[in-house]
Amino acid sequence: MKKYFLLVALWCGLLGVGAQTYSLRSPDRTIVLTFSLDNKGAMSYEVQVDGLPFLRPSKMGYEEKSGRNLQNGFSLVDVQYHSQDSTWSQIWGENKWVRDLHNEMVLQLQNADAVQLTLRFKAFNDGIGFRYEYEVGGVDSILLMDELTSFDLAQEGISWSIPADFESYEHLYRKLPLSELYNANTPMTFRLENGLYGSLHEAALTDFPEMVLYKDGEHAFKATLAPWPDLVRARFAGTHCTSPWRTLALGRAAVDLINSSLILNLNEPCELTGDLSWIKPMKYVGIWWGMHLGIESWSIYDRHGATTANAKRYIDFAAKNHIDAVLYEGWNEGWETWGGQQHFDFTKPYADFDVEEVLQYAAQKGIAVISHHETGGNIPNYERQLEHTYQWLDSLGVHCVKTGYAGGIPGGYSHHGQYNVRHYRKVVLTAAQHQCMLDVHEPIKPTGIRRTYPNMMTREGARGMEWNAWSAGNPPEHYEILPFTRLLAGPMDYTPGTFDILYKNTRNLPQRKKWNDQDQGNSRVNTTLAKQLANWVILYSPLQMASDLIENYENHPAFQFFRDFNPDCDWSRALQGEIGEYVVMVRKAGDTFFLGATTNEKARRLFVPLDFLEENAYYTATVYADALDADWKYNPTAYEIYTLDNLTRDDALEVVLNQGGGQAVVLKRK
Repeated sequence: MKKYFLLVALWCGLLGVGAQTYSLRSPDRTIVLTFSLDNKGAMSYEVQVDGLPFLRPSKMGYEEKSGRNLQNGFSLVDVQYHSQDSTWSQIWGENKWVRDLHNEMVLQLQNADAVQLTLRFKAFNDGIGFRYEYEVGGVDSILLMDELTSFDLAQEGISWSIPADFESYEHLYRKLPLSELYNANTPMTFRLENGLYGSLHEAALTDFPEMVLYKDGEHAFKATLAPWPDLVRARFAGTHCTSPWRTLALGRAAVDLINSSLILNLNEPCELTGDLSWIKPMKYVGIWWGMHLGIESWSIYDRHGATTANAKRYIDFAAKNHIDAVLYEGWNEGWETWGGQQHFDFTKPYADFDVEEVLQYAAQKGIAVISHHETGGNIPNYERQLEHTYQWLDSLGVHCVKTGYAGGIPGGYSHHGQYNVRHYRKVVLTAAQHQCMLDVHEPIKPTGIRRTYPNMMTREGARGMEWNAWSAGNPPEHYEILPFTRLLAGPMDYTPGTFDILYKNTRNLPQRKKWNDQDQGNSRVNTTLAKQLANWVILYSPLQMASDLIENYENHPAFQFFRDFNPDCDWSRALQGEIGEYVVMVRKAGDTFFLGATTNEKARRLFVPLDFLEENAYYTATVYADALDADWKYNPTAYEIYTLDNLTRDDALEVVLNQGGGQAVVLKRK
């Protein structure tokens, strides 16, 4: 059912002498956004929640290189109000059905500089979004030098964020008072002193540089855009430019942020047409982890991992264990150029990797192949080969690619600037034309474009599993921060599932010592094994990897959880949690529910009502839990498996989590 109606209002009141204000309420009327024009035509906005200030009056607008005025001198031409209540479906996602319930305010403004501005504000029950649409007369291009948008939070609070960095998102998260936070990338998540939670981010980043935040007052933060080499922030041919949505997600509990659909609802509907059955979630294993451990190599003639024989071994394992696909890294020529200006050939395999033989063998076994395109940051080289490469893959029947951008970009371009945003979009469109799904590493952060182009499946964009191979590793609380921060932006290819947590099977191998000089002997995974299982549920990705060497899974009883796991979920819900402390998540796929719960360094006992189960149904639970003596630091691989029978929605699970531990549960309908 869809309701749509239009109200036109030309005047909404006065605030002081000469100041005009126009207000918008969320459908449940708890959030009020007010836009103001002062007597000089300067723009600002503010937000109240439950009748109390949440954002104080905050600046708006841009600075343009030619001097065209994009920030003040505006007068109102028209204001319109719209409301919408609709439900839309997606091919894949945390939830197959998404409700879009919002009120919208559209303001038409103009100034004496021949600038026309359409400001769109949308208020949902879980937050707000707004964007700028400029039409500038008398110019042949628009060069934005600065964004003035600010977010002036009304009180002190605690924040969780990574530093503002236009080159990488692979930082540990910091927990800081808002008053001590100098800069942040988004999503930047926080809890105010009044107990309300929020997260600042952006949606529909399609032709713009990324936004980061810099301190602009005690609790205020200003948008800052990644620059081009000449310090222009965003450039547009012609007279028109549209910004991404600036977003503020709100919640009364931390899990409300996870359960929000704000970012997706601010993106355009799917633009791909025809039969889209080639887009589908998958489980995969791959020749990858051995390179990070140092026991295999990306490059030929030196411990090479992606050989024909090894590829077949992984295909056999996948077929035996109900796994959909296998990833191969280091299969193509160019890895020998690493360390300079990397130059890869994306259609020329190394001599010891027979593409046709591997693909034929995989097809016989019913296993999909994920190709790997590491660019080393050499985007011009990748774009020269782009169309030919994806045509070639299509002709071979390969419909999934993992890309990578580890390295400096020629020409001084930043990884997260407009140049790269446009490149990522070009790759997404090219891949879609050849029925290819994407898993992007060293990406532009997710902003919900997976709704518009659902072949954009998952991304890295944070410190993932690989950091555990050659550093002291991600700390235990990393996994309880990610769902409330990075994963608010979209799916993450964290690559969970390492079982050899202390690297007992590889640490003393001579090839590891030779290669992995970054490992000072303290590299490891800082979780229990049960927490690794739970992370397959909690760290959402429609392409979900079992990251370890396959020999560490052979005949391991706990690997049954991954065999049973289905990443193609129909419904998801975060049930309990606090940022950096613990989280409980459940996902439904078909008639089976998968539940994951994890904790930081603190042991916990949780009670989880099963009221999400279907009515008049009985379930059998297979529980993968920390053993009594399990401990992330001293005894990480101790676990137990047990079953509970005849559970209903009237029951509750007692979930015991040891230090740095977790629990994974399969609830199968009888």
